[in-house]
Parts: sequence; structure tokens; C-alpha cells
Amino acid sequence: MDDARLQALTQWTNAALDQLIPATQSPVGLEPVSGDASFRRYFRARLGQRSFIAVDAPPSNEDCEAFVRISSLFREAGVRTPTVLCVDHKRGFMLLDDFGDQLYFHHLLRLQEQDSTEAAADLYRQAIDTLIKLQSGVECERLDPYDREKLHDEMMLFQTWYCEEWLCLRLSNGDRELIARTFTFLEDAALGQTVAAVHRDYHSRNLMLLDAEVFAGDTGPGVIDFQDAVAGPYTYDLVSLLRDCYIQWPAERVREWAQYYLNQAHTKAVIGDISPQQFLRDLDLMGLQRNLKVMGIFSRLYIRDQKPQYLADIPLVIQYFLDVSQQYPELTHFRNWFTQKVLPVAVTKQPQE
Repeated sequence: MDDARLQALTQWTNAALDQLIPATQSPVGLEPVSGDASFRRYFRARLGQRSFIAVDAPPSNEDCEAFVRISSLFREAGVRTPTVLCVDHKRGFMLLDDFGDQLYFHHLLRLQEQDSTEAAADLYRQAIDTLIKLQSGVECERLDPYDREKLHDEMMLFQTWYCEEWLCLRLSNGDRELIARTFTFLEDAALGQTVAAVHRDYHSRNLMLLDAEVFAGDTGPGVIDFQDAVAGPYTYDLVSLLRDCYIQWPAERVREWAQYYLNQAHTKAVIGDISPQQFLRDLDLMGLQRNLKVMGIFSRLYIRDQKPQYLADIPLVIQYFLDVSQQYPELTHFRNWFTQKVLPVAVTKQPQE
């Protein structure tokens, strides 16, 4: 972020706070807060005992209008998202209430290290309860569709950014035809699912534990990074949560938490009469689509956006893909191609610990 834009955001934030809290004694400065994989940047503004988040969302790259609209939709459904206190759409500035710094991810890592599986299970059940609120409370008609074109474009990131740009693979016509057939298979599987509201990045780095004293007894999860929400496959957010790109749990735990979701989804009529077998197939195939997408996104973040930290998370995504795809005969040819042509090169590119 250049100095001129930071200065403009600081001035705008102070003017916004003057309107929200009259008789402010002195100008506030902005402290950088850890960002995410987007072009947005976050800063904390402290005023007495209160704190706020100032957001720089360059209009050429980010859509404040979508952020505000989706935040309102989610809050109407009972999902805790940051309150948008002020917004300047033209300049791409927002002022939000402050959820703090307690990401699910960091807390779950500590619980994993302590082998506190039941405490982790409580957090996952809370996250699933919030997902059910989202799916039962947001009308799909108010969201853009997660259609075949979007699903396909996401998986093409695997071919373009992961295979060709990052691994420098030279793909033959046969390779491309196999990739295309696999994409079509996964698109068909996704489009055959019950449609629900989809956050689109529902995982441990976008869920936050809240301070109950600040949020009237509500401990969360607070939900962030929701502006790309769409109406699409009901398992998309669930598999993002349970097969998280950043933290892994034993398969039996994932199945337990998935069963908890299935019970709640039936109770709240999010889905119809779907058998456990069909549910697990839906979950698995949706996860494979997301795995391919993420390999491409993480590669692009490094090559285009100079964010190398995401490369370290690709091996877990590959592991998910290999473990799950072996259960589906329809993917045998693609999995064989992946293990024979892609994986040997991928291993040489993995960051060294």
C-alpha cells in the first residue's frame, strides 16, 4: 500500500470516527493487521477502549458493494459478520467493528497440539451450526449462481497456474483432453447437488472466536471474507471447513463432524432425503473440485501476487486429492496421470522446511 493511499485512508477513518463518536480528542493512527489472499488490506484504529478495522479495498480489484450487501444478507440469517459502520464505495474504504485477532486456525492448532479433540469438536459444531444458519436463512435467489462456467474457470486455474506456470509442464493434447473430461465429471457432480447459499471460503482462517464481553455474550464464530458468496452445491462450504487447506484432522473425526452436519441439515430442511452414501459422495467430489482450484490459486498467489507463504500449503491439498480420488473409479485415469506426470515434478518444487 503506497503512502498516499494510507494517508487518505487515515484521514477518511478519522473523519468517519468524528461522525460516529463526536468530540474525538485527537486523530487516531492506523496499525497494520494481518491480511488475507485478496488485494484488501486491514488496519486497526484504536479510540479509547474501543477499536475499529479500517479496510483498504482498491476499487480496481475489490468490490465494496458486494461486501456490504453480502454482510447484510448473512447478518439477516443470524450469521455474525462485521458491522459496516461507514463505507466510501468510490475510494474503496470501509470502517468495520473489530472482531479481534483470535482466528479459529490458531486456536485449533493449539488444541491439536494439546490433543484436546473434544474442545476442537465443540468449535467445529459451532461452525457447522453457523453454516446451517447461512444455508437455511439466505435466499439463493439473492446470490449469483455457482454455475458451470464458474466451476470450470476455477479448475482451469489448476491447468494454467499450477501445471503450466508453476510446474512448467508441457501438456499434450491427450493431457488436455483428460483434464477436460475430469473437469466435466466434477462439474456435473457439483451441479447435481442441492443448491444452498455458499460462503465460498469457509475455513479456519475465515472464522473467528469473539470476545463475549465485547459482543454481548456471543463467542462466535465471527465470519469474514464472505464477499464472493454464491448459490451453489450444499457441500462446498462443509468440505472447505472439514478438509481445511491449513489444518488436517483424522478421517474418523471428519466423518463424525460431517455426520453432525447431515443430521442438522435434515432437521433444518436444508437438504432433502439424501442417503449417507450420496452425501459422502457429494462431499468427496466437491472437495476434489476445490482441491484443483486451490492448487491453482496458491500458485497464482506466489507467481502473480508475490505471496510465497501459500506454497507450503499445497502438499496437504495434494494429499487430500490423492486420498479421496482413489475411492472413485471414474477418476482412475486422471489420478494415474497426476501421480505419474504431475506429482514427480511437484515434489521437487515443494518448499524445504
